[in-house]
Amino acid sequence: MSGIVLSASVRQNLLSLQSTADLLATTQNRLSTGKSVNSALDNPTNFFTAQSLDNRASDINNLLDGIANGVQVLQAANTGLTSLQKLIDSAKSIANQALQTTVGYSTKSNVSTTISGATAADLRGTTSYASATASSNVLYDGTAGGAHAAGGTTTLGATQGSDTGNTVTASDGTTALTGAITLLGTTAAGKLSTAPADGDTLTVNGKTITFRSGTAPASTSVPSGSGVSGHLVTDGSGNTTVYLGTTATTATLATVSDVLTAIDLASGVQTSTITNGAATIGAASAASPSAVAGGAVTLKSSTGADLSVTGNADFLHELGLTTATGGGNANVTANRTTSASSLGSLLQDGSTLNVDGHVITFKNAPVPGSSNAPAVPSGYGVSGNVLTDGNGNSTVYLQTGSVNDVLKAIDFATGVQTFALNGSGGGTLATAVGQAPSTINSSGQLKLSTGVNADLSVTGTGNALAALGLAGNTGTATAFTAARTSGIGGIAGKILTFSSFNGGTAVNVTFGDGTNGTVKTLDQLNNALQANNLAATIDANGLLTITASNDYASSTIGSTVAGGAIGGTLTSALTFSTASTPVQDAVAQTARANLVSQYNNILNQIDTTSQDSSFNGVNLLNGDQLKLVFDETGKSSLNITGVTYNSKGLGLAALTVGVDFIDNAASNRVLTSLNSASSTLRSEASALGSNLSVVQIRQDFNKNLINVLQTGSSNLTLADTNVEAANSQALSTRQSIAVSALSLANTSQQSVLQLLR
Repeated sequence: MSGIVLSASVRQNLLSLQSTADLLATTQNRLSTGKSVNSALDNPTNFFTAQSLDNRASDINNLLDGIANGVQVLQAANTGLTSLQKLIDSAKSIANQALQTTVGYSTKSNVSTTISGATAADLRGTTSYASATASSNVLYDGTAGGAHAAGGTTTLGATQGSDTGNTVTASDGTTALTGAITLLGTTAAGKLSTAPADGDTLTVNGKTITFRSGTAPASTSVPSGSGVSGHLVTDGSGNTTVYLGTTATTATLATVSDVLTAIDLASGVQTSTITNGAATIGAASAASPSAVAGGAVTLKSSTGADLSVTGNADFLHELGLTTATGGGNANVTANRTTSASSLGSLLQDGSTLNVDGHVITFKNAPVPGSSNAPAVPSGYGVSGNVLTDGNGNSTVYLQTGSVNDVLKAIDFATGVQTFALNGSGGGTLATAVGQAPSTINSSGQLKLSTGVNADLSVTGTGNALAALGLAGNTGTATAFTAARTSGIGGIAGKILTFSSFNGGTAVNVTFGDGTNGTVKTLDQLNNALQANNLAATIDANGLLTITASNDYASSTIGSTVAGGAIGGTLTSALTFSTASTPVQDAVAQTARANLVSQYNNILNQIDTTSQDSSFNGVNLLNGDQLKLVFDETGKSSLNITGVTYNSKGLGLAALTVGVDFIDNAASNRVLTSLNSASSTLRSEASALGSNLSVVQIRQDFNKNLINVLQTGSSNLTLADTNVEAANSQALSTRQSIAVSALSLANTSQQSVLQLLR
């Protein structure tokens, strides 16, 4: 080819045509590939930069598959967590059923004590009382001057009074009066001038002496309760019938001595003992009976009462006892004489004291059971000179009684002293626990103990109040009163303690009025006990019962395991029962055992669910790990450490029948572990969600980054098809022109050829 010689114009046209062909080829190549840079020759910088960007985009694109798998692993784990949470909720439902079912024990452990008078509104119980002492006015004895203080042995009675009448004679006018003189008869020397008629009476100290004609009945014919002695029939209480007899038989005629005996029976100087209708008459307490001496009648009072005789004036005149005459009544008296051994102000026979509703009667008679005295009535007993029914009602006998006997009778009425009857007229005297008998001090004041049964209230009849210094400063008061010493509630100020029971707050309460932290009501006590897992109830009889709460129905109060030992000063005042052990309810425990079985089945499902929560062999709930790489260098990555969320991993243990769910506390312990497991699952779900969010963000980031890289690469290598299309058209035109130019150039040479032809 080198031997071919082209003209300059041809060669120029040829070169131009070649250049255009090259440009056209390049343009067509760009149009066909869409790139302006198809090799390093086109643009080394852009080519290799674009290649680097494409390579990185390719590398990152290869990581997207791994990231997508990681997302699925996380989704599988999240699905597992959701299922586990539902299983935990099911387990909670079972535990709540255990709480809502009947308490597993028919009787819970409890201790109890009885507080007398306690109510739910006031646990302190019956108001406590202590005996107080009340003082009377000063009592004086009969010492001359009237200012010597009496003592406990000062007698209630005094020296017998006497009234000696005028010297008198019988109806013959010469025979001196003697006891043997009859009231009736035929011999003037042996009878009174004026004898009492049938139905006449004498009144002696309120007792009645009745005169009847005829002879005394036999012992078998006297009224029940009465007795006959000679010409006398007496009822044993001082009322006597004197049978005058008949003149036909002088031996059956009543005498002056019979009248005097009847008067003495009425005044208490003499007494009668009645047995089977027969009366035995004797002097009372060694008293001197009335008698006739030297033609004169001497009447005697008893030591227990002054004598007062009221009757027909003519009859009493006949005995020389009065100067009055006539058919009307006259009165004869014989007053006692006080002394240093007797009270200066003597008690009247028949006076009474009413002490706290109990009656004390002062009686002018010898003490039953003593010499020449009636026997002790059935149902009564004698202590000293006091006859009592054992219930606080008493009779104090004036003839031999003393101030000490009055004090004893008052103490019987207030309950300060008791007298337990023995059925034989006696009994056992005792002072009530914690109390002191009433006394009389050296100043002569009665120191009366109120007792604890009631405030002291003393009223009286006769001269009892005044004589015993109980009529106040003026001596006219109608009542003597004194209050007991009272305390608020039987357990006020006492402290009750319980040590911590099953982890509760130890109890330390003081019983009081409900203020300043003290406890008064049942509600206040329960508020204090609640924090220690205990509860209190009280019944109508004051029985306070402390019981374990439902949460700890299986525990025994005060046991080594549970605690709750009782103490405090209340236990010294009241005796608490020994803590009872809880008694299981078989039906309820069977139901709870079934719940244990259901719960354990749930745990098995938790185990299998955690094992099945895998994707592509990776299980983040069974301890596996997941590593995700986000860039081509491996420097950007995420390590996710798996967890083991089977039942053990969640802190849940299989339950045991007879141990778990047996009471609310056991159920609550299970609920606590379930709540903890639930919190753990929620926390892990949050962590997985966070990681999933990160992975998804990186996944989207990588996709966008690939687009950026590929766009950048394209920006460096892609051709502008509009430009290239225009270039192609221009080059095609140019090529056609070049061909034409070449043809023209060749035409000139053909002209030469023609010349050669």
